[in-house]
Amino acid sequence: MADHYDDLETHDHAKREASLFKRLPEILNQAVKAPAYAERLKGIDLDLITSREALAALPVLRKSELPGLQKAAPPFGGFVSGTPGSFGRLFTSPGPIFEPEPETPDPWRSARGLFAAGFRRGDVVLNTFSYHLTPGGFIMDSGARALGCAVIPAGPGNTEQQFELIEAYRPVAYCGTPDFLKILLDGAASSGRDVSSIKRALVSGAAFPKSLQEEFSARGIEAYQAYATADLGFIAYETSAREGLVVNEDIIVEIVRPGTGDPVPEGDVGEIVVTTLDPRHPFVRLALGDLTAAMSGSSPCGRTNMRIKGWMGRADQATKVKGMFVRPEQVAEIGRRHPELGRLRLVVTREGETDVMTLMAETDSPNDALATSLGTTLQNILKLKGLVTFVSPESLPNDGKAIADDRKFG
Repeated sequence: MADHYDDLETHDHAKREASLFKRLPEILNQAVKAPAYAERLKGIDLDLITSREALAALPVLRKSELPGLQKAAPPFGGFVSGTPGSFGRLFTSPGPIFEPEPETPDPWRSARGLFAAGFRRGDVVLNTFSYHLTPGGFIMDSGARALGCAVIPAGPGNTEQQFELIEAYRPVAYCGTPDFLKILLDGAASSGRDVSSIKRALVSGAAFPKSLQEEFSARGIEAYQAYATADLGFIAYETSAREGLVVNEDIIVEIVRPGTGDPVPEGDVGEIVVTTLDPRHPFVRLALGDLTAAMSGSSPCGRTNMRIKGWMGRADQATKVKGMFVRPEQVAEIGRRHPELGRLRLVVTREGETDVMTLMAETDSPNDALATSLGTTLQNILKLKGLVTFVSPESLPNDGKAIADDRKFG
């Protein structure tokens, strides 16, 4: 059995980077055929965007902005140059966010992740992701069929009918949330139904703790996880090495300081930003609001692409203090104005019936003048007064949090 989907997975990392950024200007020039990208990238020589440093200078498009932008310019917010009728399928996902699916094989780039989970030509796959309005079911379906698998479009729920399908078709593989797979296994055990044909699984859409992975393994199922979204498809996937998630091919993943577009050092927790090299429907620096950290080195499985630690929480930490919102990007701006500092964290507490903000700042040279200057910057940017506390370098948690709301009410 082949270990890798294709030779791309074992390419020299530097050669992969060079290939991605050689192709990027062409994708960007395709993107600006859409009016929203034309406005966002106006005045930029796109032919010069040939490195991560150059890409990091482009504006970030926040996924949280898409519902408003699409409502103002339906259906795609002006970020797609083609008409709705030029695509194969049209979806919606919570937000609402509207997504088109190109008429190409494996348009969501999921086959590679399914292959890493052990799916192979001739396998029968039970796909329990929803086929109703959202792209979830089709993301897995298209990738499995691109591998040569037969797919049962089961969708979620209705366990009795699922048992009938499993006993009739004897699928060897499962796609869906880990929670629903456990429901199926527990339900089959209690009702005497035979689901023993399922030997491997690709799960997504919910937390997949090691304890649940081990439970599935004890029941004869090797399950792997994928990080995917309804707009981008497969971003990263787990492999047999079980060491983080390998980033998919043909996309560029950056990890940035929450609230900014500034890349963080390798290993620091930050927000996931993705650029896709899809000429029909490119995304340029789409910030997903999810936190992760890049891992050093290559996977022991032989795949050489960037690895991430998986989902580590949400980057959107906006908090209301004394009736006003404070946001991670404001804390990041404080850091930009004081580059001599390390990590920053704004801690919100409650004293009596009053909100209290304390800016914790890493420095090896604390002094009163710096405290006064930092307090002034804090008030100028947040429009609220706060305290300043200095801590030693590398003492704040590396968890991507710019704001910690520690208030206790009632």
